[in-house]
Amino acid sequence: MTSSASPGAEPLRVDPKDLPEWLLPVARAAATLAPGQLSRFLPPPSGGRPSAVLVLFGEGERGPELLLQQRASSLRAHAGQPSFPGGAVDPEDGDPEGEGPLRTALREAREETGLDPAGVRIFATLPRLYIPVSGFVVTPVLAWWRDRSPVGPVDPAETERVFTAPVADLADPARRGTAVHPSGHRGPCFLVGGTLVWGFTAGVIDRILHYAGWERPWDVDREIPLDHQA
Repeated sequence: MTSSASPGAEPLRVDPKDLPEWLLPVARAAATLAPGQLSRFLPPPSGGRPSAVLVLFGEGERGPELLLQQRASSLRAHAGQPSFPGGAVDPEDGDPEGEGPLRTALREAREETGLDPAGVRIFATLPRLYIPVSGFVVTPVLAWWRDRSPVGPVDPAETERVFTAPVADLADPARRGTAVHPSGHRGPCFLVGGTLVWGFTAGVIDRILHYAGWERPWDVDREIPLDHQA
């Protein structure tokens, strides 16, 4: 996740009842999810760096899809790893307990992928989660890509590529497995877009698929190495 001092765009919202029919299962799930249903890594009582990611749903040729990016392979941290656009909440973004994370998610998405926030409508946020290795307290911001705009890497030194992952591929059991980190941590992963999506991003996607009713039975015992390519 990167950070910048530039102010974020004003978030545009949409009432969940005005979402397209295919996105309603996600909105309904988001309205009831408790933190423990998403992850065992929850924010500590104090501390942690407020941050946000944009979980952006669009509709492509193959139906619902998610916007993802792949970090540059030259980065020191998370090199080459796919992720949602996102980063730390800047003071200019506003209150981390209020609208700040929404502005952060839009700002970072614009800075990293060239996304035009004017075409994005936010419909929910998920409970804040924690990334112990970085100390980030992350708010996943759920949004609908109502009016598509061109996207691509803005700074190749930060972002290697930008792509969309069809939900049909993410839910395909043949593309699913469990990634095992050298630390011993195990978590869901997805072989999509010519790469392996794992870690925090995969964990959020896994829970969205499950609670939205999009999940298909898959082999949790299938281990996929982190250097595997789709």
